[in-house]
Amino acid sequence: MSIDQHIEELHAELRNAVYWDERREIETELELAVAERDVTLAEAYAEISAEPPF
Repeated sequence: MSIDQHIEELHAELRNAVYWDERREIETELELAVAERDVTLAEAYAEISAEPPF
């Protein structure tokens, strides 16, 4: 499963979560997944836009 699919599933779970503790757990997992995706994208962007070695 890709990180984007995981994030979408967490959003769906959050919409359906009833209990506060369940919502908080999903929110935490969602924050971590989004942060992981952002780091991966930043690393990929840095590789693409890096100066070629001389």
